[in-house]
Amino acid sequence: MSTAVPEQPTSSTPRARRALVTGASSGIGAATVRRLRAEGWDVVALARRGDRLAALAEETGAEAFVADITVADDIERLAAYLGATGGLDAVVNNAGGALGLEPVADADLDLWRRMYELNVLGTLRVTQAVLPLLRASGAGDILIVTSTAAHGTYEGGAGYTGVKHAERMLTQTLRWELVGEPLRVIEISPGNVATEEFSLVRFDGDAERAAKVYEGYQPLVADDIADTIAWTLTRPAHVNVDLLIVRPRAQAHNTKIARTGV
Repeated sequence: MSTAVPEQPTSSTPRARRALVTGASSGIGAATVRRLRAEGWDVVALARRGDRLAALAEETGAEAFVADITVADDIERLAAYLGATGGLDAVVNNAGGALGLEPVADADLDLWRRMYELNVLGTLRVTQAVLPLLRASGAGDILIVTSTAAHGTYEGGAGYTGVKHAERMLTQTLRWELVGEPLRVIEISPGNVATEEFSLVRFDGDAERAAKVYEGYQPLVADDIADTIAWTLTRPAHVNVDLLIVRPRAQAHNTKIARTGV
């Protein structure tokens, strides 16, 4: 009488893909961590606020990594950690933000400088640091969350639209420079997304002014963009979603919104 031998796992058993998500302590970043974890990804959640990251890690099983993407030493430490703990298959460059809505004549140079450091140089620094790991994966993804501000201008928005246009140019140029390698470069450009902090930060904590941005229509929510991010990252390896612009139905352009109550 023969006895069946239980099937043993082999080295060919697929492992979970591993993603780094920046700006993960709230909004689109936190929603993306939740979505990717729900789809079976290993996720490293990066942000400056350790308390929020710890709560997200406990909730989702993600790895928390406290760092500031504008600090070179932090990103060097990140790259070393990722390399020592299994490498990386995808990066979601989500960290960014808008500061102020003043006309050019009254623009605050310090706020413009901070936006450039966070949105452009921070994205560049993270991408440069993890690119060797993505190359080593054999099928890496670089996803950059820009904005519809990267595709149009509006009064008062020169600082934010300027940095987002620069981030978009970084993305497009990188795609051309990497062509022929097994790497995808993806740009997601959200329109108005109602999160707990974006407009509140832009207007320096003025909750009433921040709320007015989303009055009279249904804006996008963070989960809408997380859904889009997950979809692009899970296409077959030969499919690259170069650019995906996602707006609320009521928003035809950055400042053209039908505030009809639906």
